[in-house]
Amino acid sequence: MSGETHESVDLRGLKCPLPALISRRRLSRSDPGTVIVVVTDDPMAPIDVPHMCADAGFEVVAIAREGDVARMTLRKPPPLRD
Repeated sequence: MSGETHESVDLRGLKCPLPALISRRRLSRSDPGTVIVVVTDDPMAPIDVPHMCADAGFEVVAIAREGDVARMTLRKPPPLRD
């Protein structure tokens, strides 16, 4: 994923729907190709955030769990070329 912007968003302590809403806003405002890593301890976020991504056209690159903390790597894809 070279050439992409990487950002980290620590959303620990926030409960749904806030992790999904904040992730969507962050990706919507970012440049195409931006990758964000969302860190959350909300047990519903690893379910809700991927659903939001599917609805909004963002990509879920990876989801990793360490105890109660989930790290979700999300990407705003570049525009489609004709």
